[in-house]
Parts: sequence; C-alpha cells; structure tokens
Amino acid sequence: MATLAPERSPVFEHLVLDFLAHLEFERGLSRNTLEAYRSDLLQLGRFLEARAVPALEASSADLSDYLTSLVGTDNGRSAASPATVHRKTASMRSFYRHLRREGLLESDPTVTLASPRRGARLPHVLSRDEVNLLLEQPHGTEPLALRDRALLETMYACGLRASEVVGLRVGDVDLEELTLRARGKGSRERIVPVGRTAATALRTYLARGRPVLVGARAERCLFVNFRGGALTRQGLYKIVQGHAARAGLADRMSPHTLRHTFATHLLAGGCDLRAVQEMLGHADVATTQLYTHLSSDRLKDVYFRAHPRATV
Repeated sequence: MATLAPERSPVFEHLVLDFLAHLEFERGLSRNTLEAYRSDLLQLGRFLEARAVPALEASSADLSDYLTSLVGTDNGRSAASPATVHRKTASMRSFYRHLRREGLLESDPTVTLASPRRGARLPHVLSRDEVNLLLEQPHGTEPLALRDRALLETMYACGLRASEVVGLRVGDVDLEELTLRARGKGSRERIVPVGRTAATALRTYLARGRPVLVGARAERCLFVNFRGGALTRQGLYKIVQGHAARAGLADRMSPHTLRHTFATHLLAGGCDLRAVQEMLGHADVATTQLYTHLSSDRLKDVYFRAHPRATV
C-alpha cells in the first residue's frame, strides 16, 4: 500500500495509516478501495487542519461543515457529485467508528451526522435501440472485432464493473451453464447469468479471436489487447468510447453506462429488485434502488394495467 504524503499533522497521519492497515489486513479491501479511503481522509484532514481542529476533537458540527463544503461552488470549484459526497461520508463514518472501537474517542461524532442533500442525479442509460446500435458496431471476423463484440455483449448481458470485466479469467466463464464468476469490490465473488447472445459471441471469440491474439503466451485473462496481454481499464474505456463514437453515442457513453443500462432494463422488464442487487454485487439494496426510475410511458402502462378503476 502506498505511503501517505507528508502532512503537517503527524497525529492525523498516524491515525489514518492505522485505519488503512486495519482495512487492508483485517477486512482485506482492495488497493483501489484503500486509495479511495486514503484520498477522502486526507481531504478531511486538510479541512480540519485549516480550522485548527485536531481529528480527535472534531465535533459533529465540524464534520457537517466539511460535507457542506463539498457541495459548495465557492472560488470557482465545482461541487462534488452526490455519489462523491456519499462516498466521502461513508469513509469518514468508517474512520471515526474505528477510532471509537480503538478507545481513542469516548463518542463517535458521526452518529448524529446528516449528509447535505442535493438533487439526486440519475445515471444515463441507453434505450434498447441505442444498445442495439452500439452492439452492432464491431464488424467483421478479425480477432479484435470478435473480441470487441464479445466484450460489449458481455458487459450489457452481465452488468459488470470495468474492473470486473478486465479481471475476468477464461476459467470464470461457463458457457454450458451460461454463467460467469465476477470478482467485485472487497474481493467478493458472485455468479452472474450470461445471455445466449453474449454466450454465442464469447464462444466465437474464444474459438477464433483470442487464440490468434494470445498466440503462445500463457495469458489467463479472458479479454486481451492486440499484443495478447491482459486488457487494462484504460484499454477497455478506449474500446467502448471508440464504438460509442461510431454509433453517435460518445458524449453519453462510458463502460459504466452499460452497467446502468443493464440494471434499468431488467427492472423495467419486471425483474425483482433483490435479484438485480445480487447480479450487480451491491452490498446495500438502497444502491440498487437508484435504478427503479422508469419512463413515464412504463409507469402509465403499469398503472393502467394494475389499478382497478383506471379503465372504468
């Protein structure tokens, strides 16, 4: 794990390092997650230092002011997104709970803390026609075209995070059972169904695309780059953006858009919320509920079919 940059408050630095060690060795969190905690807490430390408030003496009001500062737009600084504020709040709560458990605090100042409210920003999702247009972009039978087709189909079929897609190994996919094993946040594993169209694209890629790309290399990753090595998240982003641009969707498209679209289309089609939560790998069903927004047409359709006096 990377060491913290020198801080003017060695006491705060020590507290953060101890907390990160707890997360790494006792809870087994990934390096990406640890880096997010580190970044969030260093920002909190700078805020408290500017106020000359020691971390162990911060009140609920101090912490509330910090969260409020995140959504402000003073000095030309852009306001943090609701998702960023939520993450930083969770990091702070975890940190102070740890300090309380270690006996460094008599009480936890985050217990009564309320996050500042801003309008929730719904994720952008593609329509079914836009999904079809995107998935039609990889043309031909060249190895890279076969890879890209399998890649996009799998992302839409399974709702995977970018890190989960590039982390897939060949052995994680069972095309007989139509399932794959995804490794999510905190190294949690889950089994996700694979649709038949995606399975067909994967079979073709594994038979005629990947062997050409990999050659004699002993590469275990499912999706590889043009040299036959493991595909990176940056490489994945470029592939998705390239095909999105050709489909006229570049300004509204990222790898995560397909995950949003997967969840929204399943829920709009009547899939159970808990089932979608399981497939997405969300620890909290409240996160999944973000995708329960439906189009007005869908809402009206449900209403007129379900309400006993709607058509009288």
